[in-house]
Amino acid sequence: MTDEELLRRHVDGDPESFGELFTRHQDRLWAVALRTLGDPHDAADALQDAMINAFRRAGSFRSESAVTTWLHRIVVNACLDRVRHSAARPADPVAFDGTEIAGVTPVTEPASDPAEQTALRVDLEHALASLPDEQRVPLVLVDVEGFPVAEAAEMLGLPVGTVKSRCARARAKLVPLLAPGRLASGRSAPERAGPGRTGPDRLAPSGNQPAGGDVPSGTRPRPGGEQR
Repeated sequence: MTDEELLRRHVDGDPESFGELFTRHQDRLWAVALRTLGDPHDAADALQDAMINAFRRAGSFRSESAVTTWLHRIVVNACLDRVRHSAARPADPVAFDGTEIAGVTPVTEPASDPAEQTALRVDLEHALASLPDEQRVPLVLVDVEGFPVAEAAEMLGLPVGTVKSRCARARAKLVPLLAPGRLASGRSAPERAGPGRTGPDRLAPSGNQPAGGDVPSGTRPRPGGEQR
């Protein structure tokens, strides 16, 4: 059954369809919320708010975009609402080494020494957290989650060119922060893309699992689609 069919059945009163739809996409929705807010508690609250909103507004879906794009747009908006209300950067950004997030591989090879890998993770945490929200959110969608630029632009309600330029500015800020001499591990910074390389103009996608393990149980729909 397609996403759109599940959503339509939910609108028609089926008590299980929305929960099934959420379960299908929860890992990527959770990863976007976590990467955007940098705090698992805030991310869980934002994801729950977003899913309650989607549950109630399902009848407004008009098939002008994919259901997953619609869901991600609601999650991103819920996260940005929290950012605007808090008016503060996350104090403890979550790890961003690429080994814990769906959609990316590390920008450098993982260190074999656990202490070295921890130091690298700390550098990457602070580098990502240093980005302004308007640059970090598009970068998460495009480079971390691997969405096409056009789809990310639709989620954010921005022109494609704006998303491209914000991602480019974000990458330009990250590269010097991760340059040789700045990395605690002393490993090399990403090289500019060439044949067979990814380079700083886009992080390489992979099939790794989202950071932080499972989606917090408080965000999972109860039978019938209700949120806890």
